[in-house]
Amino acid sequence: MARYVFITGGVVSSLGKGLASAALGALLQARGFTVRLRKLDPYLNVDPGTMSPFEHGEVFVTDDGAETDLDLGHYERFTGVSARATDSISAGRIYSNVLERERRGDYLGKTIQVVPHVTNEIKDFLRIGEDEVDFMLCEIGGTVGDIEGLPFFEAIRQFAHERPRNACIFVHVTLLPFLAASGELKTKPTQHSVKELRAIGIAPDILLCRSEHPIPEKEREKIALFCNVRPDAVIPAYDLSSIYEAPLAYHRAGLDRAVLDAFAISPAPRPDLRRWEDVLDRLHNAEGEVRVAIVGKYTRLEDAYKSIAEALTHGGMANRVRVRAEWIDAEIFEREDPSPWLEGFHAILVPGGFGERGTEGKIKAARFARRRRIPYLGICLGMQMAVIEVARDCVGLANAGSEEFDVETGQKRFEPVVYHLKEWVQGNRTIERKPSDAKGGTMRLGAYTAVLAPGSRAAAAYGTTTVEERHRHRYEVDIRYRDRLERCGMVFSGMSPDGRLPEIVELKDHPWFIGVQFHPELKSKPFAPHPLFADFVRAAVEVSRLV
Repeated sequence: MARYVFITGGVVSSLGKGLASAALGALLQARGFTVRLRKLDPYLNVDPGTMSPFEHGEVFVTDDGAETDLDLGHYERFTGVSARATDSISAGRIYSNVLERERRGDYLGKTIQVVPHVTNEIKDFLRIGEDEVDFMLCEIGGTVGDIEGLPFFEAIRQFAHERPRNACIFVHVTLLPFLAASGELKTKPTQHSVKELRAIGIAPDILLCRSEHPIPEKEREKIALFCNVRPDAVIPAYDLSSIYEAPLAYHRAGLDRAVLDAFAISPAPRPDLRRWEDVLDRLHNAEGEVRVAIVGKYTRLEDAYKSIAEALTHGGMANRVRVRAEWIDAEIFEREDPSPWLEGFHAILVPGGFGERGTEGKIKAARFARRRRIPYLGICLGMQMAVIEVARDCVGLANAGSEEFDVETGQKRFEPVVYHLKEWVQGNRTIERKPSDAKGGTMRLGAYTAVLAPGSRAAAAYGTTTVEERHRHRYEVDIRYRDRLERCGMVFSGMSPDGRLPEIVELKDHPWFIGVQFHPELKSKPFAPHPLFADFVRAAVEVSRLV
């Protein structure tokens, strides 16, 4: 049965609970333990799938088709353990499950209350897969004291109370602000946060204290005394130049040792940290730099493209170069010539998105990359825009476009080279969708197989002709235009196994121009860069050497 580590936060949000959870998972793996990480979010959305990227950052998709919080991306990137639908839950999903049961009569006429019905539902979620791993790390979203988070705190309190001794511990992440006027760190916010946590019945075993300045020993002793934890369980968490420094930084600070001590695991297995030493060596000892333009529509919040930014970093590690990604709002190109903006970049990436806003700018970016022979990677909508660009400029379909944009306006303005996906095969069943279906959870979601054309650039990058990648989209390139597009040099180099759905397109007479319908960034890791990103950055390096 798994041991549970509950990671909570206090004082303010965005302290790095997700990164701390992921780094701790990596450290426990380095000591030979198996781990699984989970996120419990208090918001009332059923999942992040219908939330704007400006609200919540990117939506991370799992192999089994769940739309989850971006922290699950951190978990995967640091541990290599593929997330599942059962690794993410929201208050909206919990309440939805409880109300569905009440409507079915499962509660036999009882009055439905937060305690015990909602908290029992949360505890049932926590137990899923508990016999599969040594440690289950569960991050609670938000901060202690948030009204919507109270059922989750009560549930984990009950859960720990019901377990044997040394089966559950609590790690609390807090802030130690520095007051420049007095020149000192203040411990009072941490003390009040712990007091709030203890008031609801949870006593932290370990404190992770975020600070921009070194924490003097006397301050650690003061925190330990007033918060009732051991001095060696007060772990400093300093700002880092890269998130990939976190595992080694937390190891030096004693986090993994403190966790094993809290579980009374002794003697502790020695850690093998060579994986992370190699990651930092590649990160900090780059032998060059390339500039990549990311032309998107959610550029005001970089977390909207978090996995893409990280996958580019991984691609740089694979080539021992530093990738300087620069974000450009696609809408600018709808008003201005993209040339002055894109000159000097070694590669262009156009990511996914929804809706028509900014799409004409993305089409212009694809045209610039095609004509200037600059490496181009189009992801999801970025692939569709590249296909529309070739259809307009080479095939002669001047009004080529996507059915998605006509659905938005209710007008027939485009010849739909990209159309609404009406059905597809998932396992042994056929999924059907209509444009009028509800938005949540109705896309082609999760991992699907793609068959690659032998001798294609995509097959060369992957080193195989069969791959499995994650999808999140409602619209597909219409296969009826394949012949005309291929006569213009656009090769359909990846298809679904039944040959009906285009997965990858590439330009035959171009140094590196690939569009993919899936999201390769979701499977990239610092110690295992995604093949497409590694090859994309390699192509950018070649361009940089020619400049």
